[in-house]
Amino acid sequence: MKNVTSDLHGPGRAYLGGLAIAIGGAVLFSTKAIVVKLLYRFQLDAITVIAFRMLFSLPVFAAIALWQMRTAPPLSRADAWRLIGLGLVGYYLSSFLDFLGLQYITVGLERLILFLTPTFVLLASSLWLKQHIGRRQWLSLLIAYGGIVLVFWHDVRGGGSNVALGSLLVLGSALAYALYLLASGEMVKRLGSLRLVSYAMCVSSAACIGQFFLLRPASLLMQPLEVYGLSLVNGILCTVMPVFMTMVAVQRIGAGAASQAGMVGPVSTLFLGALILAEPVTGWQLAGTALVLAGIYLLSNVKGK
Repeated sequence: MKNVTSDLHGPGRAYLGGLAIAIGGAVLFSTKAIVVKLLYRFQLDAITVIAFRMLFSLPVFAAIALWQMRTAPPLSRADAWRLIGLGLVGYYLSSFLDFLGLQYITVGLERLILFLTPTFVLLASSLWLKQHIGRRQWLSLLIAYGGIVLVFWHDVRGGGSNVALGSLLVLGSALAYALYLLASGEMVKRLGSLRLVSYAMCVSSAACIGQFFLLRPASLLMQPLEVYGLSLVNGILCTVMPVFMTMVAVQRIGAGAASQAGMVGPVSTLFLGALILAEPVTGWQLAGTALVLAGIYLLSNVKGK
């Protein structure tokens, strides 16, 4: 009894706390799709929605970046250019394609496609880094992609307009983020995740906000109060907080456990979409979601061995 009690108040309690933070971060990050769909009801387009998101999140990331500049050694010119590239590909291009895709597909399908990012990293590592893919890894890929095909086919048969276009856009988003993960691996070790993320998000914010002023009139900044409220939620609760919650969770319970806790994201999006957006939840969607989660879970276990 003494050992059980001490575990609940010691390492076990710390692990449960880290797990709760990881799950909370995954749910908040997945809620982004719900918020974007709500913003589209105000006749906004992807360029405007993503600009508002970055306007609210930029001050936080900029403050962290300035703090990092004062406490960390200066970046080399090569690292500065790499960070600019990472910010444009990993957060600007990935987010922009995702927001465009959400105009055409359900939040459940969007989240499932994005959840395939680890499989894209694995395939890219095999093609370019010549890493071997084992039988169990191939099996996990087939299971995960089978789930996506199931949900995609269901949505296409349901008469959704431009489902194929939206799926391709979100697929491009997942591929862009996979490239970011591959390219940032070495830099994270040298610069630290906090420094890299804050710098890259500042680059992405500048690109998103600059794109808005180049392509849209400044008068579009005047919006109903509800748009500002949703954009604040999108920028802080669905962008800034998940980034830091995931970082804390990784520090407490490790990357493997944190990534597996993130599997709650697609499930939460599916049911939040039904609750808030009135998107239907069918047996086909549940089956496809289960297959994707099973495939990613199997892949994470194989990679962890």
